[in-house]
Amino acid sequence: MKTTQNDLSYFTLRLQEHINNSFPELSKDRTFVSLRSALAANAYEGAFLSGNTIEQCNEIADFILFENLHFSKFDTIFQVVCNEFDTIMADEELRPFALQMFPVCESVFKGYALSDDFAYDIQYDLLYTELTGRIQLWIEEHGLQ
Repeated sequence: MKTTQNDLSYFTLRLQEHINNSFPELSKDRTFVSLRSALAANAYEGAFLSGNTIEQCNEIADFILFENLHFSKFDTIFQVVCNEFDTIMADEELRPFALQMFPVCESVFKGYALSDDFAYDIQYDLLYTELTGRIQLWIEEHGLQ
């Protein structure tokens, strides 16, 4: 079984969609997407040739495809915006505003040891509170734009 361009495109599209939704800082990194997609496609092929079920092959490929792409800084900021500031802007403004807040909030994340399962860490609540404060201060200084 030779990995075809269609196989690679499948993994590329899945990864690119995930990155576009949750990791906008990586959305233009074509090298990362191409390499990670190729690794996932090769892992799938190897698992298939080793006799694994399709489900097992998918799990193996997904592990590689989404490695270190579970906890998202952007998703966290978007969650804060949606939960804490949704009453001061229209629903269609929430995502664009979260994208605008991403660079504003970047330094807050530096104080935390982020990992794929950080959302389940006791430090997550503190991060959430700090992000809420940072965004609130920004709104007070700049207003909604």
